[in-house]
Amino acid sequence: MSLLAEGVSVAYQPGRPVLDNVTLGAGRNQWLGLLGPNGAGKSTLLRAIAGLVEHQGTILVNGRDPARMPRRERAREVAFVPQEPIMPEGMSVTEYVLLGRTPYLSFLGWETANDVRCARRAMEMLNLEELAERSLSDLSGGERRRAALARALAQQPGLLLLDEPTSSLDIGQGQNALELIGSLRSRQPMTIVTAMHDLTLAGQFSDHLALLSEGRVAAQGPAAEVLTAECIRDYYQATVEVLTMDNGVAIVPVRGGA
Repeated sequence: MSLLAEGVSVAYQPGRPVLDNVTLGAGRNQWLGLLGPNGAGKSTLLRAIAGLVEHQGTILVNGRDPARMPRRERAREVAFVPQEPIMPEGMSVTEYVLLGRTPYLSFLGWETANDVRCARRAMEMLNLEELAERSLSDLSGGERRRAALARALAQQPGLLLLDEPTSSLDIGQGQNALELIGSLRSRQPMTIVTAMHDLTLAGQFSDHLALLSEGRVAAQGPAAEVLTAECIRDYYQATVEVLTMDNGVAIVPVRGGA
């Protein structure tokens, strides 16, 4: 599954673009990390790729525009997990994860044994088995985040879009979630695009980074080229030290003098 965004612009109000001529891409089975300060346009770009907001320019998923796909077909190809997923009241974790199989059901059809297996497999990967019958309303923020990711995995998409996948997770849960996301590509070819605030995690897990600023691509490339002290100073107004590691880079804030 490949992704191409070329000259993409989005404006919720005339004359006030949220995205302005954005061009980037991700190859088959590649992990693209979207970076940028608050308001840079990361979430809007994910929603445009998912076909959820109108845009100018070209967005192609495997050579096709998601916005022009029938909704059921698009849901088989693209899974999007927003920062605050909608959690229906009164629904159990299992029932919620099974919603990920909706695009595969015939009209007025019921889940098959294969649908149930896919949902259970996704729950096992996210360590949700003990919460299977728990109501969504009783879950913690981190548990809700894992349930939302499990629902997306149950879709078996070729393109997985995640908006702040480590939000509401502690450091261990966040690292485990990203390790899991990365390992999925060895089991099922999948292109992954994540919007992230944690620069160190983004630099260690993503294959390629794109830094957005004021709706435009300010820098893109491997972590060593994008996550420089100068770039972070210019676009985040932060003073940091960048440490080179075997698996990427680590960003360490440097406290200013008194």
